Amino acid sequence: MMNKVDKRVRSEQFRRRLLQAMERSNTNQSALARDIGVDRSTISQLLSDDGARLPNAHVVGSCAAALGVSADWLLSLSDRPESAAELLAMSLSLSEAPRALVDERILQWYLEAEGYKIRHVPAALPDMLKTRAVLEWEYAPHLGRSADQAIGASQDRLELMRQTQSDHEIALPVYELETFAKATGYYQGLPKDLRLAQLQHFADLAEQLYPRLRIYLFDAKRLYSAPVTVFGPLLCVFYAGSHYMAFRDRSRIETFTRHFDHLVREADVTARAFPGYIEALKAEIS
Repeated sequence: MMNKVDKRVRSEQFRRRLLQAMERSNTNQSALARDIGVDRSTISQLLSDDGARLPNAHVVGSCAAALGVSADWLLSLSDRPESAAELLAMSLSLSEAPRALVDERILQWYLEAEGYKIRHVPAALPDMLKTRAVLEWEYAPHLGRSADQAIGASQDRLELMRQTQSDHEIALPVYELETFAKATGYYQGLPKDLRLAQLQHFADLAEQLYPRLRIYLFDAKRLYSAPVTVFGPLLCVFYAGSHYMAFRDRSRIETFTRHFDHLVREADVTARAFPGYIEALKAEIS
């Protein structure tokens, strides 16, 4: 609910903010009057009038546009001077996403969020938890020589997770591990020995790095999540195939933090139960 502000106080705030915006823009009264199409005396009156009357919406909007601030800020309806377009531009950024995780930007995001909890829903099984043999089976036929770079980037992320003070939570749909274990769908043709070694690697990492690494499995028949990573309170990043979409505004970060925490609460396999679940999968394919 909006707090009511006395008209005299609001008009004083308007004059103060208008003068502040003019100083930031290095604009004088004559220049501003010329930009918005009014007499200089009109601007002078806006800055000196000690009454409780505010200018009309057209004048406020014109001043805001000319000075590069928002009308809401001039009227003390917002504490952010940026325009809506500027706020949107700052809150959302796009960057290309290569087929393999070679992009240095990902490591930069992890480093930026050091000390915060990182919540991650990967597009498939997370590369940083895969064995070298599985990564070579997956990437080498498509990336050729650059497969080594992809593998190195994945190993760098795992090493970073070992070294930093950040907690990592990963939420996966159960079917990702089931299709992997059975070598169906995406993993069709993956040799049995590679699958067994990979499952053991998952179990080993889950036990070695717990509680800083916690892996949860949810039922995709009941819950859905797009691939997303929430880097503490700093940003959330969506994977959209060819690009990453990164949001930095607090409301979206809080929304997707709650979404991830819901996946954790509703998980069919908890972090503590994950190693036992892996052992059961190994027994099925052995």
